[in-house]
Amino acid sequence: MKKTLLFLITIFFLASACSERVDLLVHNAKIYTVNANFDQASAFVVKNGKFHAVGGEELVKKYTPANTVDAQGLAIFPGFIDAHGHLFSLGLKQFKADLRDTEGIDQIIERIKQHQDKYTQKIILGGGWDENQWSDVSFLNNQKLNKAFPNIPVVLERIDGHAFLVNQKAIEMAGIDFQTEVEGGQIVKYNGKLTGVLVDNAKQLVQKIVPEFSKEHKTKALLKAQELSFENGLTTVDQAGISKMDIYLIDSLQKEDLLKLRIYAMIENDPHSIDHFIRNGKLKTDLLNVNSVKVFADGALGSGGAALIDDYSDQKGYKSNLLISRDSLMRLANLLSEKAFQMNTHAIGDAAVRTVLEVYNQVLGLKEDPRWRIEHAQVIAEEDFPRFNTKIIPSVQPIHAVSDKDWAFHRLGAERLKSSYAYKDLLDWSGVLALGTDFPVEDINPLETFYAAVARKVPGGKSTEAFQIENALSRYEALLGLTRWAAYANFEEKEKGSIEVGKFADFIILDQDIMKVNIESVLKTRIVATILNGKIVFSNRL
Repeated sequence: MKKTLLFLITIFFLASACSERVDLLVHNAKIYTVNANFDQASAFVVKNGKFHAVGGEELVKKYTPANTVDAQGLAIFPGFIDAHGHLFSLGLKQFKADLRDTEGIDQIIERIKQHQDKYTQKIILGGGWDENQWSDVSFLNNQKLNKAFPNIPVVLERIDGHAFLVNQKAIEMAGIDFQTEVEGGQIVKYNGKLTGVLVDNAKQLVQKIVPEFSKEHKTKALLKAQELSFENGLTTVDQAGISKMDIYLIDSLQKEDLLKLRIYAMIENDPHSIDHFIRNGKLKTDLLNVNSVKVFADGALGSGGAALIDDYSDQKGYKSNLLISRDSLMRLANLLSEKAFQMNTHAIGDAAVRTVLEVYNQVLGLKEDPRWRIEHAQVIAEEDFPRFNTKIIPSVQPIHAVSDKDWAFHRLGAERLKSSYAYKDLLDWSGVLALGTDFPVEDINPLETFYAAVARKVPGGKSTEAFQIENALSRYEALLGLTRWAAYANFEEKEKGSIEVGKFADFIILDQDIMKVNIESVLKTRIVATILNGKIVFSNRL
């Protein structure tokens, strides 16, 4: 009996010695690897923060893990990537009056008063108003705002971030009068009076009176945005357009292990910030990638800043203009091309998209793999689709298509709307789509992005009618847009975007298989856990 026991113990230790030790084993799962063949697996192991092996249940016997997860058949996907978001704006919302879903100026004033009673700020900041949700859009001026707040400046940002509604006190402090003009922006006037509405570059006149948020506030903002990202299954976020100072704040917080979220940070189109990185080179760590410049070609459609080829359907004689001249765009494109930086240009109106496509194609002629991006690419003239190609990646937000469609019809008219938000057409020409939300303009939830891309309906909306269903993406395409294609758009496809050996062990566990359940059930799906580098950063256990 002793000999038998000794033999069994010896066999156990021999097996343990032969079995490779790893940090984590996940098995009994339905794993969508999103690799080139879109293979499925049931198990994988993680070692030193990276996927070490991917396969079937044979991995259970092959490895000795420090931790084991029996997924009980749940679906596992690569960590989601939001290809276009605004972490600072999302986090800083906690210091501003929340004006989302307000129905008019009276409700806005009520919200502001509640906010001011709580914070007693020297300048009142708010954001999220959208006149397209108001029953009476004729009252887009600051008359009531002036009466309610005559002695304190009030600066309220539109939901798309491209317009301010400010009171008279703010106008006076900014030195704006009826004769003030600004290139690339609009100071809206009506019946010989200033309305308090400032569009695009005109915002800068008021921004100079708004004090910069402190490092402490920005740090709190980033940590709050990280929390929301992990709760929603995001392991990487593309931060659209920030300064050198904010990039280094992110880097410092990541080095202190306070900020664990992976961030693809686009440099804002500011000479000081661009010159710094041109001189010093790109910044790349496991958590931060600074390889691109964000440029604004025009404004937003909702605020009337999108540059159109023909007049707005609801504003005859008005097309809006580019925010940057074609010559300036060409000079910047040539510089970035020469220095091998990616150029990511915001272009929403068809005139802006056409200009950017012409510049890109001229500059990129001999470049083999530039992966330059057009952010949003919402309104496109039918004849311009062939100008997209494998060198130009559309970075789009499917939720915009369905949340904009009703008021976009009035802005564009039926005919022009047909070639707008045309994601399937864009995919056919470019071969790749990077998907995002543009949060906090839209909700940060990538499952809503997935749903909107596939169903072409508003998440949770009352309407059951799909918007231009011919431009819906398949579930396969939508998943790629949130994972491998988004990583590719960031030059990061070798380190993330799929569950493959050697890549970062970033993955999420869902309580439903979004590739199989009824599409309406996707919105009820819960993030069970978000894992970064093989470690849990968010858990939502039943």
